[in-house]
Amino acid sequence: MEALNRQQKSDIRLIGKFVEVYCHGRHKEAEQLTVTLPEDLGQKRLCSECREFIEYAVARRIKCPLEAEKPSCKHCRIHCYDKPNREKVRRIMSYSGRRLMMRGRLDYLWHYFF
Repeated sequence: MEALNRQQKSDIRLIGKFVEVYCHGRHKEAEQLTVTLPEDLGQKRLCSECREFIEYAVARRIKCPLEAEKPSCKHCRIHCYDKPNREKVRRIMSYSGRRLMMRGRLDYLWHYFF
C-alpha cells in the first residue's frame, strides 16, 4: 500500500474524530471495540456499526480518484459513498460538528461550512 499524503491523513483523522464523537453520543450502551486507523493515525473506541462505517470511509478516502484537485466531499462532482453511507456521513457530520464547536473546536468551523 502507498503511503498516505498529508491531506489524506488529515481527512482520515477528521472523519475518525467525527465518528468517535457520534458513536459516544448515540451508541453509549453498545459494546465498544478498538479500531486502529492506518499509518498510526490513532485508535478509536467504536461500536460495531461505527467501526464498519469508519473502515468504509477510510477505504473510500484512500481510493479517491480526484486526489490532485480534491474538493471537500460535499462539493465533489463524483461521490465515493453509496447512498445509505452518504446519508449516514451527513448525520455524523451534523451531530458531531455542532458538539465539537460547542467544546471549543472552532477550527472545525472551516470544514463544517466549507
